[in-house]
Amino acid sequence: MTTSSLIHPTGGPGRILHVTPETAGWGHVEFGVVEVNSAAPWSGMAADRETAIVPLSGEGRVHVGEEMAVELSRDSVFTEMASIVYLPPGTPYRIESEAGLKASVGSAPAEGRYPVRVFEPSEMRIEIRGGGQAYRQVVHSLSHPLPAERLILYEVYVPRGTWSGWPPHCHDGRDGSPYLEEVYYFRLDRPEGYAIHRNWRDDEDYDDAMVVTDGDVALVPKGYHTSVACPGSNMYFLNYLAGELLHDERRTPPCFMAEHTWIESDWTAGEWGLPVVTPDGSGAGS
Repeated sequence: MTTSSLIHPTGGPGRILHVTPETAGWGHVEFGVVEVNSAAPWSGMAADRETAIVPLSGEGRVHVGEEMAVELSRDSVFTEMASIVYLPPGTPYRIESEAGLKASVGSAPAEGRYPVRVFEPSEMRIEIRGGGQAYRQVVHSLSHPLPAERLILYEVYVPRGTWSGWPPHCHDGRDGSPYLEEVYYFRLDRPEGYAIHRNWRDDEDYDDAMVVTDGDVALVPKGYHTSVACPGSNMYFLNYLAGELLHDERRTPPCFMAEHTWIESDWTAGEWGLPVVTPDGSGAGS
């Protein structure tokens, strides 16, 4: 199913994905993915927005203004972490590559509190969240205490057949949650792989479930949301978030769907072993 919250990439080089506040129907996050080569560099400057550039694959450099050049390299999002380039509002940049580079470029409104900075992998906190059939590795690529005005970035690694974002959570300014818009950029480690992403609210007629494939973007304009990888593919996704949280407020957690939080006390409670039923009554469900 194709929805306004599901966006497929176009052919490169150049910008192969683009989400603006106008196309998304929200007020803060802009996101894109660019493919750069020797014949097709990429330049930009956001007058009133902070920008974060994340290399996804390949090698290249980001020229910042006239005096600074940052080398970027990443074999694959599946094999290594990467440095992230942070640019305050009004900073011109140019991405160049001889061999080819794919990178994400995302931004959010800002006043210019923080300088140009390169965040190194050694600065990024890593945690393992969840358990059972809902566990993942979360890399805090640009989240508190790493400084930004509004931008929050995570890179998440989900084993095949596993759920991410469970219990379902929301950050749409309702149910006591903060207001944050969110982009999911998905990668699957097999070409036939897919994942399912769902946004919904039970208190209104809103339920948007979508099948995402390698390189797709899913938007979270509102509601509770969660994702699951198919059994044959490991899943990576990159999140850009921004909204009403400023500076240190970016540490504020989302709101979790109360009826599903029981599982956090024991991720294997009630889990079946197979067989469940047998003729002699010796199955796990007996």
